[in-house]
Amino acid sequence: MLTYCDGAGISVERTIRLAEAVNPRRDQRASERRRTSLPGRLVWRDVRSATRFATVLIRNVSEHGAYVECISGTPIPLYRLVFLQTERDVPRHADLPASLRHGRVLSVVYRVGPPQSSTGIPQGYGLRLLVEPGRRGAANDSRQARPSLTPAEASA
Repeated sequence: MLTYCDGAGISVERTIRLAEAVNPRRDQRASERRRTSLPGRLVWRDVRSATRFATVLIRNVSEHGAYVECISGTPIPLYRLVFLQTERDVPRHADLPASLRHGRVLSVVYRVGPPQSSTGIPQGYGLRLLVEPGRRGAANDSRQARPSLTPAEASA
């Protein structure tokens, strides 16, 4: 509580509340991010429709995103559609999402890291994996299920 005098000499009491953090910073990801160090490749088409490749290291991955460090290749522009795949000679790891274990995944570049001073190529790319979301559980399945018809209703 704060007490002070206004211009007329009247004592005024006010309560001051400190603002509390409404939503402290927390992890809001839909799925767990797992650290890896797997060799991979990005494949995309440039403005002239020429196929381009970049050799990358997949540093972390989740069901819907990945961060890759660029080893070699040409710079990729922001929001470019690319295919992410692991190298063929690498055994399939349990850390990889199912979509990456089965081949290449269409992705979009949504973050470009700062360029390396030696090559001018960005240090890494944040990718959003464009995969269909899975069903969210049995509650959705029961709502979408249709009741079966009795023989009398089916013939009507």
